[in-house]
Amino acid sequence: MIGFKKVPTKLVLFVFISMVVLILLLYLDLSTDQPPPEEEVLFTEEVKASPADVQTQKTHTVKDGEILSIILEDFDISLNTQYKIYSLKNSSLVTDIRPGNKIIFNYLGSKLESIEIEKDKLNSVFVSIEDSVTINKLRKEAELIQSYAGGSISKSFYEDAIAAGMPDSIIMDFAYIFGWDIDFVFDIRDGDNFAVIYETPYSMGEPIQSGDILMAKFINQGKEYVANRYIKENGDKGYFDAEGNNMQKAFLRAPLEFSYISSHFNPNRMHPVLHTIRAHNGVDYAAPRGSPVRATGSGVVEFVGVKNGCGKEIVLRHTNDYSTRYCHLNGYAKTIKRGKKVSQGDVIGFVGSTGLATGPHLHYEFKIGNKRTDPVKVKLPSAEPISESLKEDFDILFEQNNLMLKDMEKFTNPDTSKMKDD
Repeated sequence: MIGFKKVPTKLVLFVFISMVVLILLLYLDLSTDQPPPEEEVLFTEEVKASPADVQTQKTHTVKDGEILSIILEDFDISLNTQYKIYSLKNSSLVTDIRPGNKIIFNYLGSKLESIEIEKDKLNSVFVSIEDSVTINKLRKEAELIQSYAGGSISKSFYEDAIAAGMPDSIIMDFAYIFGWDIDFVFDIRDGDNFAVIYETPYSMGEPIQSGDILMAKFINQGKEYVANRYIKENGDKGYFDAEGNNMQKAFLRAPLEFSYISSHFNPNRMHPVLHTIRAHNGVDYAAPRGSPVRATGSGVVEFVGVKNGCGKEIVLRHTNDYSTRYCHLNGYAKTIKRGKKVSQGDVIGFVGSTGLATGPHLHYEFKIGNKRTDPVKVKLPSAEPISESLKEDFDILFEQNNLMLKDMEKFTNPDTSKMKDD
């Protein structure tokens, strides 16, 4: 019988422990090869505005012949809303629409919130559409922009002013302001200088009306004329020189704008038609047929009709025994009749060649009492100057505007300004 040795107990225990450790290591190694558990993914949903929250607009420009009720009907405005608008006391603000007005319909979703009617670039009417309808006037803020234009005469005042960038309306205002002292055709000379500061109201980046002159200067044949705007508390506007004298005179220097004198006042002139020595008791202004003739002063129509060689004529009677006469007219303004009051600058007739005339022109006479006077040379009476109570305020404004004009002249024409200063 073969015998076996007895295995030691410690060896058995060691083998058992080793096998357990090996099994554990194999298990851990296998578990690390498994894919990681999936992470939880959170989904977010984009929130979109409801159609009921979107603001929109529809715009309509009023055409000739259109009325509000038809426009509201075309834009599906309910009869109930229309009734609420028309029943308001100030509904005429809305119904009085003109061609070119813009009507803006404002919606929140499909619901009409308001209607805005733009009357012009500054004024509009706003209609709020709520449980109760309200109508209110709106006026936008206007920004006054100051501009400068200046130059010298080389052709004519109009052409040179246009070349200097002066707007048409400012050119006409400029000529009117100085028109009591200067005939802008007869008196103008090459080298005369002009400068002006004017302000223009802007809204939304666009001019909303013609500009208004703040200060203007004209150097004519070496003599300087300066006019400064002054607005009184009641809104009356006037232009005055450095001493506060009114630039406006009781009479305009000439009855036509931008014409020229074809024959001067001459008591010993040879008549062009009769060929005899016959006094020329007025001034002839050559101008195209149909050119408007202005009343040089406020007064009353004393005569309108045909008389002797003057053809169609008008005689105006003014205060202080002054009278003026306008001859060879092609026709009269519709409102002109005997006894009619006219204001300075009103158009009373049109240039023609009626009577003893060789071509279209205006014969203009100026009388003081029974004495005929040369309209070009007569000293014209002035309108009221700045009152003593306003003189200090006017002087401050004049100085401010005059400094601004000089600064703009230097900035625009530095070389010319330097020569003047020297």
